[in-house]
Amino acid sequence: MANKGWAAFPHPNKAFDYAGDKLAKAWKQLHAGDLEAFPDERHIAALLKNNPKLGKDAAAIATQLQDAWRAFHRGDFHHAYEQGVALKALGASVAIKAGGIHATYLVDDAKARTARYEELTQLAEAAITALPGEANSHYRRAFAIGRLSQAISITKALAQGLAGKVRESLVATLELAPKHAEATTALGLYHAEIVGKVGGMLAKLTYGASAAEAEKHLKQALKLTPDSPIAWIEYGNGLMLLHGDKREDEVAEAWDKAAGLKPHDAMEALDAAWAKEQLA
Repeated sequence: MANKGWAAFPHPNKAFDYAGDKLAKAWKQLHAGDLEAFPDERHIAALLKNNPKLGKDAAAIATQLQDAWRAFHRGDFHHAYEQGVALKALGASVAIKAGGIHATYLVDDAKARTARYEELTQLAEAAITALPGEANSHYRRAFAIGRLSQAISITKALAQGLAGKVRESLVATLELAPKHAEATTALGLYHAEIVGKVGGMLAKLTYGASAAEAEKHLKQALKLTPDSPIAWIEYGNGLMLLHGDKREDEVAEAWDKAAGLKPHDAMEALDAAWAKEQLA
């Protein structure tokens, strides 16, 4: 399949190939951060029962969805994205994760990146309508809008009311899945970015955001997923947004920790490579 300009994953590794039943065995570790349910036939059948419009053949959909996730984990983001989109709301989680991680690390053009996040936001909105009971329907919306906010500048995002949408989706995620580490990290970063942009008092009064909440959520995510590079990266990013150079040693320590963790898939390899670059 042609990649239509999708830059290839630069760190291929046989260890990221979860062929056959390797995927199910590694699933819990691979999805410790987002608590995605393993898409076996039983899980898909339950989702189809709630929304029969999404398809009929649970076994066939489960096979396709598992293949999409295998593509994501090995770094074939374009294939994962296309497979996910083809499965509509059932594949939105993998499509948004693949499209978003690829855009974050492998799309250099700012306009193309912004367009991608806008597209992913629409996929997420449709998934929430179709599968409102799935925590990741809400989390992927927060992820897509959060990345869009960073792409267009936090100031513009605040003016457009995007911050409120991110928070609303993260709260919905954590109500459905209280131990969702990626949502916990994202909520910490939400607080940190607003405090960093508008200052402590305005952040508290206007957005209910605070430095204390930021650090609380970021530290909680580290407890939930101590082996996740992104939890350490965002902890460092959060400290920098809140304290600037005052805690640069702690920021460097957090990124050093992220860089030193053994990646389990393509996303973690990209996260760790980013952390290494910051320390170079």
